[in-house]
Amino acid sequence: MSLLSVQNLSVRFGDTTVVDKVNFDIRAGEKFALVGESGSGKTVSALSLMRLLPEAEISGELTFEGESILQKSEPEMRSLRGKDIAMIFQEPMTALNPLFTIGNQIAEVLMLHEGLSAREAAKRAVELLDKTGIPEPARRAMSYPHQLSGGQRQRAMIAMALACRPKLLIADEPTTALDVTIQVQILELLNQLQRDEQMAVLMITHDLNLVRSFADRVGVMQQGRLIETADTATLFSAPRESYTQRLLASHARRMASDPAPGAHLLLEAKALRCRFLIPQGWFRQREFVAVERTDLSLSRGETLGIVGESGSGKSTLGMALLRLSVAQTEGQIDFDGKRISEMSSASLRPLRAQMQVVFQDPFASLSPRRTIEQIVGEGLALHQPQLSPEALRRAVADGLSEVGLSPEMMSRYPHEFSGGQRQRIAIARALVLKPAMILLDEPTSSLDVSVQYQVLELLAELQRKHGLAYLFISHDLAVIRAMAHRVIVMKDGRVVESGTTSEVLSAPREDYTRRLLAAAEFRELTATA
Repeated sequence: MSLLSVQNLSVRFGDTTVVDKVNFDIRAGEKFALVGESGSGKTVSALSLMRLLPEAEISGELTFEGESILQKSEPEMRSLRGKDIAMIFQEPMTALNPLFTIGNQIAEVLMLHEGLSAREAAKRAVELLDKTGIPEPARRAMSYPHQLSGGQRQRAMIAMALACRPKLLIADEPTTALDVTIQVQILELLNQLQRDEQMAVLMITHDLNLVRSFADRVGVMQQGRLIETADTATLFSAPRESYTQRLLASHARRMASDPAPGAHLLLEAKALRCRFLIPQGWFRQREFVAVERTDLSLSRGETLGIVGESGSGKSTLGMALLRLSVAQTEGQIDFDGKRISEMSSASLRPLRAQMQVVFQDPFASLSPRRTIEQIVGEGLALHQPQLSPEALRRAVADGLSEVGLSPEMMSRYPHEFSGGQRQRIAIARALVLKPAMILLDEPTSSLDVSVQYQVLELLAELQRKHGLAYLFISHDLAVIRAMAHRVIVMKDGRVVESGTTSEVLSAPREDYTRRLLAAAEFRELTATA
């Protein structure tokens, strides 16, 4: 008998059907994965199992341990959620309450579902944090979500989900945007806890390596339909559907073209240092050095990859190079022959058009209240105020066309686009100013594998066409291998290794770099085992 049975599940929002007659079941102790591109209906299917879509019309038969989920009252569902079916959400920073400590949030689940006293629940919360591998669990239980790293927040979410020993754990993109070493740790942790607790797991992910190394069976979703289901080995070795074959064939290959010989030096930094002053009581401050005396250079048409674990200083370094960091910055920065480290904000403003940024999360970086035309054209209107409204609109249309989007989309808003489309909009916003350099801060980490491949191809083509220089920050070594000409490796704010991509990623000198590569290779090996 199945622990969970899903028969003819359909989910509608108004007149739009986003999940259409989906069928699958999960046995006790089984690991089942739903994969597919963004917008395929994976997460909506999972949320419907928890009845967490109040605005949706859900139909079909959903049974858990033989009882209908759709026929349960809301009080009965509240009793089921967290106790028998628990969920790990994709972004723990938004799923965790910023006003309560981690320990209090875990303890709340235990007091609600297990009837423990506050003292007993607090003790159990510390034990759960320890079980999920968080160092100094008693101290971390007193921390707020913003005081933990991304990996620690994900572990805290896992601890909360496992508090009542659920029979089914739903894990929605549990390793998205985590660096490769933390991904391996989270994957090993989930495997260990699943074995120890003998619980079933429903994994929602676009990470095919994760699926291959974790799941017993896989279901592939496309446009709201479950088009193929098979055991993991069979699906990866002999997929039936052409869509599944395309997903498996989408992987980052070498895309970067060599820059022109003798390319002009565009960016140079010497002894760059970034520090933050952290208040310690009323009258004291503690200095935290995020980047320690770093030298680097970047030529036109070249991509410099910046890699390292979360908290290594990658993004702080990138923001400092563009004079956008809130940290206190020392050292020398030259851009296109100009000493921008000594410029005032006003004198630097005309150069801003030449140095643009594409951020990790395009949904957060695009204003939800502005149309695509307004978003893409904002910088152009600022830097080229002489343009007429007609010329500005033509430039926006050309920018959208260049990144593969239709100019007819200009009147729409960001929420109407998929993740990959939003990232193309962010690239168009940077590209429309005809910059010499773009800082790409984890631009593909939240995208599914096929869309990631498309965005990387687009970036490589734009670089060849316009001679763009890229500062490419990423924790994904496969992406860096595909895109970068040179690489610097950061750890604890310091550059521990640098060189050409082939030198660093094929024959690393430093133990830390070798550990990063070993973590990436571990995922590849477990995926092919």
